[in-house]
Amino acid sequence: MAGQFEAIPGGGSAVALDEVEIAIIRSLAVQLLELLGPGEEPVEGEDPLAALFTEGPTEPPSDPALARLFPEAYLGPDAKDQTDELQAASAEFRRFTENDLRSRKRADVLCVVRTLDQLTANGDGGAVLKLTADDALHWLGALNDLRITIGTRLDVSDDDENGDLYQLPDSDPRKPMVMAYLWLGALQETLVETLTPDA
Repeated sequence: MAGQFEAIPGGGSAVALDEVEIAIIRSLAVQLLELLGPGEEPVEGEDPLAALFTEGPTEPPSDPALARLFPEAYLGPDAKDQTDELQAASAEFRRFTENDLRSRKRADVLCVVRTLDQLTANGDGGAVLKLTADDALHWLGALNDLRITIGTRLDVSDDDENGDLYQLPDSDPRKPMVMAYLWLGALQETLVETLTPDA
């Protein structure tokens, strides 16, 4: 089980993590929470149904990682070439969906932090993380968002599949983030396999 998720009886997934791996995932998750920003606190006495229809932003985030996490709905990579109608439709879509999407992403990352904080360390400081099927889905979403964020910071593109970025010397300051990006990808892949055992 070391280093990869495995399916457990009754549904769910498990992975053995050492003390350093736990600390790295938790640190990255907390940083992602900070990037996503605080959740909206419901106003006391406010109709809960009204909160569902709170309007969100109409402009894409200025941070490149957030822009990847909350992409334009109808615009391609070169928004300058898009029509005014598509820009208006994209802004409208964002206004009614980004708050909910941000809340879901925050819930995914909070699940990662919560499940890591509940671990009981074994003799060497590591632990076996056991996830319910629901928690595994939250983890899958959070791992994906962590990889998107790190990949954006590293400027990873589809062309980098076997590119120079993966062959950096140890002295390169990007090396630790590249290693985290690859490791999280491997965790994500094995977690997907536990959720689709017949595939």
